[in-house]
Amino acid sequence: MKITVNVDGVRYDDDVEPRLLLVHYLREQAGRTGTPIGCDTSNCGACTVLMNGMSVKSCSVLAVQADGADIVTIQGLANGELHPLQRAFHEEHALQCGYCTPGMIMAAADLLRDNPHPTEEEVRDGLEGNLCRCTGYQNIVRAVLKAAGSAGVTA
Repeated sequence: MKITVNVDGVRYDDDVEPRLLLVHYLREQAGRTGTPIGCDTSNCGACTVLMNGMSVKSCSVLAVQADGADIVTIQGLANGELHPLQRAFHEEHALQCGYCTPGMIMAAADLLRDNPHPTEEEVRDGLEGNLCRCTGYQNIVRAVLKAAGSAGVTA
């Protein structure tokens, strides 16, 4: 099937198999390898991207379902320099192995778009569908709250 998507501001016109998952399309055809393949069951959230401004787990979306969509990956979140969320994750030591980091940051970007000044509880609720096995979440929550304090945090 033929699809057209905008990924990180670049238009792609491709033929895809109807069963191809968006995460595989992003990595293999669009070259966006910053989006990891995690569990392939939508449990971990590592593959979270923004599709038309909303966070989605790209392992639970078919590439054909993204036809006509605007997709932002972790690689497209920054515009030549670190996005405030990326900077805050670095400064607050909100990553260890880093596997969950792209999904956490993308879910946080969606959260902050809807709620630019969340409480700690709202951050925890907003990241509920993303799993981390290393950090215990405290530094991640602190990083999101720090980024929320930055002027102009948008996805």
